[in-house]
Amino acid sequence: MVNDLRGARFVDCDLTRAKIVDGCLVDLDISGYVSNLVVNGIDVTGYVEAELDRRHPERVQLRNIQDADGFRAMWTTIERLWSELTARAERLPEPVRHERVDDEWSYVETMRHLIFITDSWVRRTILDQERPFHPLALPQTAYDPADAAALGMDLDAKPSYAEVLEARADRVAVVRRVLDGLTDADLGRPCLRSPAPGYPEGERPVAECLAVLMEEECEHHRFATRDLTLLESR
Repeated sequence: MVNDLRGARFVDCDLTRAKIVDGCLVDLDISGYVSNLVVNGIDVTGYVEAELDRRHPERVQLRNIQDADGFRAMWTTIERLWSELTARAERLPEPVRHERVDDEWSYVETMRHLIFITDSWVRRTILDQERPFHPLALPQTAYDPADAAALGMDLDAKPSYAEVLEARADRVAVVRRVLDGLTDADLGRPCLRSPAPGYPEGERPVAECLAVLMEEECEHHRFATRDLTLLESR
């Protein structure tokens, strides 16, 4: 049995029901879906969620959406958050916007991934466009590169910050146009296509597609803010 895991890194792993007994957990960093996390006999999940809500009130706003107006207001919040963060990114040199922190996506790569999210959950699923994916879209790291290439994405592309920002602005405008025409009756309309090949098949209502899109926007804004703050401190 290996009992020295100092410096170990676990990525895309499932540690459900894992148990550490008499361990030494110093400078431990955990991110991901967390539920029923017990530390020394105390479930700290509620504390973590409450603190995240305090620091990122957009999470609460997202959970409380009940109608089309709620989605429109949420997107206005998301646009503001990213506009403020992009203004900070643009004060940094171009190479820094492409720099990764702790092997996480760079700011540019994060923008590319959000293009993929919009293409998946809005252009393909809600709008049912035949070829929804931008060449600069970047899927999650576990996505099959062959599938990405077949969908028209160039994973080996090395675009400039300006090129990515232009594509990102176009996708933000797509979402805004969808939301401008959204009614409460539209929220229950079933979307018949999966977000991308490899995702589970099945109908998804428009409301679910929009909720996934906006949760991704909020979560990646949190990650990008964390990393940009570190890059600024250098």
